[in-house]
Amino acid sequence: MKLNYKRTLLVGFAFFLICAFWQAYDTIVPLMLTNKFGLDQVWSGVIMSLDNILALVLLPLFGAISDKHNGKHGKRTPFILIGTILAVVCFMALTFVDGAQLQKVSEGTKATYWEENYEVENREFHAITNGEVAQSYTVRDYTAKIYYNKLYDELTPEEQDVLKKWYTEELTYDTVYAYTKPTADAPESYRLCIQTKAGGLLSSAEYTYLDGTPLPEGQRTTNGYSALVSEAEAQFAAGVTKNNVWILAIFVIVLLMVLISMAIFRSPAVALMPDVVVKPLRSKANAIINLMGTAGGILVLLLGMVFGTGQVKNQMMNYTWFVLTVCGIMVVALVVFLLTVKEKRWNQDMLDAQMQLDQQNPEAEEETPEEAKGKLPKDKLRSLIFIMISVALWFIGYNAITSKYSVYAVNVLNKDYNTTLLIAQAAAIVAYIPVGLLASKIGRKLSILIGVGLLTAAFTGAIFVTASSPDWLIILLFSLAGIAWATINVNSFPMVVELAKGSNIGKYTGYYYTASMAAQVVTPILSGALMTALNTMSVLFPYGAIFVALSFVTMLFVKHGDSKPSAPKDKMEMLAGADD
Repeated sequence: MKLNYKRTLLVGFAFFLICAFWQAYDTIVPLMLTNKFGLDQVWSGVIMSLDNILALVLLPLFGAISDKHNGKHGKRTPFILIGTILAVVCFMALTFVDGAQLQKVSEGTKATYWEENYEVENREFHAITNGEVAQSYTVRDYTAKIYYNKLYDELTPEEQDVLKKWYTEELTYDTVYAYTKPTADAPESYRLCIQTKAGGLLSSAEYTYLDGTPLPEGQRTTNGYSALVSEAEAQFAAGVTKNNVWILAIFVIVLLMVLISMAIFRSPAVALMPDVVVKPLRSKANAIINLMGTAGGILVLLLGMVFGTGQVKNQMMNYTWFVLTVCGIMVVALVVFLLTVKEKRWNQDMLDAQMQLDQQNPEAEEETPEEAKGKLPKDKLRSLIFIMISVALWFIGYNAITSKYSVYAVNVLNKDYNTTLLIAQAAAIVAYIPVGLLASKIGRKLSILIGVGLLTAAFTGAIFVTASSPDWLIILLFSLAGIAWATINVNSFPMVVELAKGSNIGKYTGYYYTASMAAQVVTPILSGALMTALNTMSVLFPYGAIFVALSFVTMLFVKHGDSKPSAPKDKMEMLAGADD
């Protein structure tokens, strides 16, 4: 018996367009909320949690509705068609609302921020590591610190005029300054720098002070534009939002329409593969489906690099053309799906083939009365609970990074988030086959513990990454994170299903998604509240590392669901994972 790879590939176009959408959504919507609407990390996190809140209710609902539907074009295809069209229309509409807000925010200029003299966050303040410095400065004081290493009122009138001209006319995205912490012998100091050597894969960028003096070894540099202008832009945007709250209300309403549209067909799209593939071949088929989804995400990341969505200078860009292009890709994938997938005929072929298999092995699906009731012994129930806790914990840590990283990369690291996310996804793809081989040798639980350890190490290392860190370090850490997440993701879902018996597989799948979705509801809000309370985004990676590390502890209490799988005959089986 062989898998029909062509059919599976064509079915995978539905998952391809789903993942293309979520990759675009998860990276640009946080930037819209924080940069255009001026929302803090708490409210941004609340809005970013809406998709997971809706998913808890709508995914099983539309999955059940599609189960009962049996129209001319099958159970799932009508939902995929209608949901995709609605999602495309609503997603494009969302960019028009974002554009309306951008038009109002664009009324602010550097001259505006200078004259209104906003109170902005001091980038050198950190509640834990550097709490002895000022938590905030006025725009004028901060600019004076960076340019003259003095406060504004300490300047002569001539120096104040020079400073105003520099801020309003000459300050660019390439402006960099170095900060030195106060010591017993010297006060804190701010000094402007010039770049003398561009950073590369194996080295970081090199700077000197304006007088040509080299910076001390390990000296951190900070993007001056982000410190002096971006924070003021966000405050101006918050003021615009407060005075035009109806734009934010429309944005949220359209956003809800986008999310509901996606929920209409996500479960039906995932359920389509088992509808057309016999049970013994579903691991192979699921591998192809997941690879198609990853391809959709990678394509959008490459598109983001073309449009510059992750560049610091484009943090106030209009996303309309980017989203239109993403929507165009979704429509093309939908057309290919509709023209090639024959759901009803393929479903009947599957039923016929499955009947033949059952006749050849009539005892394969038999269950004992106890198994049919779906009751677990106490020891297995305890393991299931600890698996669910572990799933929730590592999703709390991992999803905090993925939901906030685009903002963190632009505002803290001053780097293009598309590149690093692309590296993580590429590393995950490369890791699937070795991960499968590893699990077949040492078991799922130990593989997961290794993955959790690697992910904790990657997030811990990322704590120390700054804007001046070499690219190779970021590549290394995000590659490690991608490999670690593949190791966890591939093995965790099978551990849950291993505890199920026969007809209970769907219910145990629901347990897995309840734990993962609930975690993704909580973590954007919780991480955002922590950032706001400590007045710094640098808490993001410590937060992620701590929760992932906690999942290592809870996994130690899991005693069941770890049957060592035999080495698969086809390497494609090792690529199978859950829809996350």
